[in-house]
This record gives sequence, C-alpha cells and structure tokens, in this order.
Amino acid sequence: MTQTFDAPEAPAPRWSDLFAGDLLPFSVVLGGGVVLHAMNVFVSATIMPSVVADIGGIAFYAWATTLFVMASIVGAALTSRLMQLFGPRKTYLIAFGLFCLGTFICGQATSIGLFNAGRSVQGGGGGMLYALAYAVIRSVFPERLWPLAIGLITLMWGVATMAGPAVGGVFAELQAWRFAFFSLLPVAALLSFLCLRVFPGDHQRESADVSVPWTQLGLLLAIVAVVSIGSADAAASTSALSILAAAALMLLLLRIETSARARLLPLSVFQGNGKLGLLYLYLALMMIGMQPEAFVPYFLQVLQGQPPLIAGYMGALMALGWTCASALSAKFTGRRADRTLILGALFSFVGLGLQVVLLPVSLETVTGFAALALGLVLVGFGIGFCWPHLTTRIFSAAEAADQDAAATAVTTVQLFATALGASLAGMAANAGGMTDPGGTAGASSAAFWLFLTFLIAPALAFPMAIRATASEPRN
Repeated sequence: MTQTFDAPEAPAPRWSDLFAGDLLPFSVVLGGGVVLHAMNVFVSATIMPSVVADIGGIAFYAWATTLFVMASIVGAALTSRLMQLFGPRKTYLIAFGLFCLGTFICGQATSIGLFNAGRSVQGGGGGMLYALAYAVIRSVFPERLWPLAIGLITLMWGVATMAGPAVGGVFAELQAWRFAFFSLLPVAALLSFLCLRVFPGDHQRESADVSVPWTQLGLLLAIVAVVSIGSADAAASTSALSILAAAALMLLLLRIETSARARLLPLSVFQGNGKLGLLYLYLALMMIGMQPEAFVPYFLQVLQGQPPLIAGYMGALMALGWTCASALSAKFTGRRADRTLILGALFSFVGLGLQVVLLPVSLETVTGFAALALGLVLVGFGIGFCWPHLTTRIFSAAEAADQDAAATAVTTVQLFATALGASLAGMAANAGGMTDPGGTAGASSAAFWLFLTFLIAPALAFPMAIRATASEPRN
C-alpha cells in the first residue's frame, strides 16, 4: 500500500516580506521614487495659483499639467530601452537627474514659459521613475510578491494624495511656492545615493535592438494634443472634428505598431490569443473612467457650497479608494484574484452612477452627502481593487523576451489613458455647459453629462474582464 501526501502549501505572502532581508533597500528605492513623483504631482497642482499670481501666464495655466503628462509618456516609453542599454542603476540615476534638473528650473523660473519647460523636464524624469518601479518589481521580487509590490506603489500614491496638498498649501500660504519645489531636491539626492548602493554597477546589454519608436510616440502625443485643443472649444462641431482626427491618428498608430521594428507595446499584444491586448485595453478604459476626478473640486464648490480645502480633499477620495482597495486585494490569489477585474469594473460603474444622480443637485442632508462621498471612493476603489492582479496578469501574459517591455508599457498606457481621459473630460464638461451658460446651471448640466458620458468606460471594461479571465483553469 502506498501513501500519497499533498505538497505543503506555500505560505501566503505578507507585507513584511517586501522589507525582509535583501529586498528592503529595493523596496525603499522603488517606493521612494514613486512617492517623489506623486508628491510633485499634488504639490504642483496645489501651488499653481500662487505660481501664476507671481510670474503671470494664466492663459497657459493648463499647459503646466499637459506638458508634464506628455513628457511623462515619453519618459515611461523610453525606460525599457534605457534599461537594456544601461541597467537599472544608471537608468534610475538618469531619471533622478532629469527630475532634479526640472525641479530646479521650476523653482528658479521667472516666466511661465521657463516654468513649463521645467515641468516638461520634470515629467520626463517622473515618468521614468514610475515605469522603473514596475520594471524593478518584475526583475527583483519573486513572483509571489508581485501583487504586494504593486500594492506598495499604490500605497505610495495614497501617501502623496494625503500629504501633497498639505505640503503645497503650507508653502502657498507662506508665499514661498519656489521652496515647495526645492524641498523635493534633498529627497531625490538621498534616493540617488541609495540607488548607487543597492543596484550593481555592471550591466550586460541584453539586446542588440534598442531602437526607439519615435513615430508611435509622436502619434500618441499628437492624439492628446488634438483632443486637448478640441476641449477648449465648447462648440459641438469642434469636438466632433477633434474626436474624428484623434480616431484617425489612433488607427494610424495601431497600423504602424503592428509592423514596426521598434514598438511601444510588447509583440505579444499582436500575437497569440489576444488576451494581453485585452488587458491593456481594460487598463486604459479603467484609467479613463477616473478622469472626471479633476472636475470634482470645482463642482463641489459651485454646486455643494464646499470650501476649497474640503472640496480638494473630497476630490482626492478617488485616489484614497484606489489605495485602500489595492491594500485589501493585493494578497488575493487564484480565482479570487481573477474576480477582482470583474468586480473592479462594477465598483467603478456604480461610483460614477452615483455622481450622475447626486453631484448635479444641491444636497441638503448628511445622508446624501455621504452617498456622494461613497460614490467618489467607489470609482477609485474599482481600479485599485483590480490593479495588483491586472498588472501581474500583464507580466505573466507577455512572452519571456517581452516582459521588460510589458512592464514599462503598463506605465505608458496608464499615462496615455490619463492624458486622453483628462482631455475628453474637459471636452464633455465644456460641451455640457460649464463655460456656456456657466454658473450654477452650467455646472449642474456639465456634472450630469460628464459623469454620464464616462459611465461608458467601465461598462466597456466589464465584458473585457470576463473574456480576459474566462478560460484559464487553475489548480
């Protein structure tokens, strides 16, 4: 008679595993780079009114963000090529160097043109830092810790969401907005020094082909620019032409990408069963669904009578929901992890639906206001709930030779979807009446049509999640 024994089940991953032994310094560099980039995003948004009050350029107010995001897309897309050429150590140092240079330019700027130039350089470095975090996860951490390491990235954004507006607000109140930028430089210098100690200096070039997809990058930026320009005009004809032009550029981009030698996306997207492409498209739709967030503080002040500080922090509830959901779901495994993609789209849909009903009207009760806050949390909760497992599925679905490209493409797709979604949100809000007729009536109409339009994004993501997770039996 023979006996059979089940193999011992691997211990469930714990958050403390990320900081155990040799992984501790890698986690510090990874998390520190992300929180530096994220803090810069929220600090800059908070002090921008002080910047234009000091150096002028109110007409170019929005370009500080637009140029930053566009440069971040380029930085993220270049990261995998720089990793192949120089390895993680030098690539991190390049990223920190660009970030510090751009930050110094912003702090010294005496005109809005010079300031926006600094924001562009900052964006390039910040996009690289964000993309590097995903690349380091795949190459440094064991696979069982990938969801937790991705959850760490999200937690760092949560820290920045809570701390960034406060830090920027303090410097703005002291009329010292320049020091808000200078305060980031010592942190970047410390992380650069730690990077020198953590990552090995020697690197063997992994591939002879490190060509850059400049044509596709140019088309990505052109799509964002076309929609941004169209969003500034409330006329329906202008919006329609802008969307048609962006769609034509997108089709051209996809056609070039399928046959190009240098690609933005891994080759696996265009081969096999198509699930990798579905996962990237799901990611893009979920990110687009979050972009009405930028208008929430405005609507809360105009329609709900909230002061700027409370409106600003309520606008951050989406990001807080993302952070909490990622921390909750990061330890899920098996089918439970798969279901996060389906439930994530459902949570976001419900959250946006609550905004359609509640945000356009003046809320008189605590219950109504609490439901509005819950809706804001649910929008971010949806994408945060699925994020650790969405990104790990992308890593796993890519071919071995494509995994570095797959990791950095997560950031490229995320940033592109963010920029495109923000432009589309501006278009929807203006078309809905925010500028014409404006005022309370215009804001109410704009809030309704903006959130109703963006319900389409999680609605489309839901069937994609079902298809992407359907036919993979697990033990």
